[in-house]
Parts: sequence; structure tokens; C-alpha cells
Amino acid sequence: MIAAVSSWLVETIGGLGYIGIFILMAIESSVFPLPSEVVIIPAGYLAYKGEMNYFFIVIAGTLGSLAGACFNYYLALKLGRVLLLKYGKYIFVKPHHLEKVEIFFKRHGEISTFSGRLLLGVRHFISLPAGLARMNMAKFSLYTILGSFIWVNILALLGFFIGENEELINRYLTIIIAALAVFIILLAVIYISRKNRKD
Repeated sequence: MIAAVSSWLVETIGGLGYIGIFILMAIESSVFPLPSEVVIIPAGYLAYKGEMNYFFIVIAGTLGSLAGACFNYYLALKLGRVLLLKYGKYIFVKPHHLEKVEIFFKRHGEISTFSGRLLLGVRHFISLPAGLARMNMAKFSLYTILGSFIWVNILALLGFFIGENEELINRYLTIIIAALAVFIILLAVIYISRKNRKD
């Protein structure tokens, strides 16, 4: 069902060009599980063929990601705390858990938001705890843009240089995802060690 809906979205909205990329990436960054790979990689291939502009693809994809992330942020900001305080006890979430999330994002919101945009299965949801914790909006937007810009470029470059070779794309994508996970771990180690020195 999800695959069918995703395919329909790509075919219909994708026909709108850069606006379609923006909309699809906004959906991808919200809670709907639409893979960004099915949006940006084909667009990168169209850039290789001269049918789209690479720069505009990256800008549309990055801004779309920001829009979807902001939607999640405000959803969590306006409704998340109210719902969790009211119904959280049914899923073992207590008020002090929310306080811990807020404290964590005040201290580590920047690195969490940036790295979350690069991790598979996390990029869709990292905006929710940021909204719950009322993370500074300017910082949230900046680090969302940085992480999204890198991810969109990676996908667009895959489409540009590999094109329609799905097997090769999947192989390189697996390697890239693993490399990003290692990069995030190293980044976290460096960040924590520097943070500990300051404290």
C-alpha cells in the first residue's frame, strides 16, 4: 500500500518539476515514509541528461526537507507536549521524560539535528523531539539545512553519475549509508570529548 502511494506521488507530483521535488521532499521529511531516494536520484539523472538543472534540484530538495521538518517541529511543539502529558502514561511516558528531552536538546540539539538528517530511519523523525524540547528555531533550521543539503547532494550525485543502473545505485547507497553511520559515530565521539573538556 505504502509503495503504491509513493509511486503515485512520484509520478503525479514529480511532473511538476522543481515544485514537485520541493513537495515530495517536504512529504519525505514529515512523518509519511516516502523515500528521498525515489525523488532525488531520478532528478539527478535528469540533470545528467540536461533536462533539469542540478543546482535547482539541490535547492528544491533542501528547502523541501526544511519545510517538512518545520511541519513536524511545529506539530510536536503545539500538540506533542499536550498529547504526551495527557496520554503519555499509557505508553510509559511521564512528565520528567519530557524534561529530560528538553534538557538534552538544549545541550545537544545542534549535533542531534544535523546528524539525524543523515541517518536512515531517523531523518523523518528527528524534528519531533526538537519541537517537543522547544529547540531554538533558527538553530534548528540552520542544522536541518546543513544536513539536508549534504544528503540531497549525495542522492543527486548518485543519479547524475550512475543514472538508471539500479543495482549499482543500491550497492553504492548501501556503502554511503554505512560510511555516514561511521562518520556520525566519529563526530559524536569528537563532540562528546570536546564537550566534556569544556564542562
